[in-house]
Amino acid sequence: MADALPQGFESLDARLGEVEGYLHLEEKRRVIEELEGLSARPDFWNDADAARATMERLAAARDDVRGIDDARAKLEDAKAAFELGEETGDEDLLAEAVSLVESLESDLSELELSSWFTDDLDHGDAIVTVTPGQGGLEAQDWCEMLFRMYQRYCDRRGWKVTVNDAEPGEVIGLDRATFTVSGRNAYGMLRAEQGVHRLVRISPTDAKKRRQTTFAGVEVLPVLPDDVEVEIDPNDLRVDVYHASGHGGQGVNTTDSAVRITHLPTGIVVTCQNERSQLQNKAFAMNVLRSRLYEMELARRAEELDDLRGPKRDIGFGNQIRSYVLYPYQLVKDLRTGVETSNVDSVLKDGDLDRFVIGYHRWSVGEEQAL
Repeated sequence: MADALPQGFESLDARLGEVEGYLHLEEKRRVIEELEGLSARPDFWNDADAARATMERLAAARDDVRGIDDARAKLEDAKAAFELGEETGDEDLLAEAVSLVESLESDLSELELSSWFTDDLDHGDAIVTVTPGQGGLEAQDWCEMLFRMYQRYCDRRGWKVTVNDAEPGEVIGLDRATFTVSGRNAYGMLRAEQGVHRLVRISPTDAKKRRQTTFAGVEVLPVLPDDVEVEIDPNDLRVDVYHASGHGGQGVNTTDSAVRITHLPTGIVVTCQNERSQLQNKAFAMNVLRSRLYEMELARRAEELDDLRGPKRDIGFGNQIRSYVLYPYQLVKDLRTGVETSNVDSVLKDGDLDRFVIGYHRWSVGEEQAL
């Protein structure tokens, strides 16, 4: 691989230049200087909410600039190691150059992702809901498998997961799972998972061991900042409380802590039952309702299908975005991008989804540029 490094350096240099352009790096340096001056003012923390928002902007801008600066430094280190290794014949230096290039390629993929996220909501938290589709009890089992896969993916990313609603299935699996993911670029990354997911395997519940095709749907919504206004008339809401049926513990399951909110004009139903407090469950359900109504408003204003959610599809045949085949061969393939792997355990059991998420966003940017 060392022989190919000179061309690799040129390619990496070009990619870095493109990312710098996407991120408007010099403008970000000016923003950092401006925000640092603002944060140094004696009255800066008089308005705590505004100060926190400013510090978040400052941290995000610093992260972008630091990422590019570190990448530039790593590229220069790789070039120096390669040149010295070529001159002296030192295999260790050549191996170090190869290792730095591989690491830099991974870093650039992350930087490119960040540069593609142009909406402020992309950088924030996400609400993910997984629901079973066609396939009966098998679909409920598939719903739980996806839920576990996303939990592991979030762990790999260092994101915090808060389970808000996990409704057990009739016999196995889950009838619904809703969770909030908190972390940098969580919504931007996870919206790649929006859509129908198809599983093909030998049915674990079929005594004849026949092959079964099962579906589950994944919905990804942004957690709206407090300054995004969504008007909700209390008279348009029906709020029902009931005993939680999940694994929340004795206090949850013996009190009317679970909350179901129905928005009567639209028919949207939101539930939450995993908190001990009815007030906490209601607060989360209202946040989800705000996000869904916000999404509908975007669709109405744009007079087109919602960009956040994508087109509505039946959770069944012909509408899947990704297939997970466990039998008669093993393959996970994204039908939008063509990205695939035969290592299904790394995906389903270890949450190794980056190749699919990054592949989707690279494909999506290409589709937009082609319009």
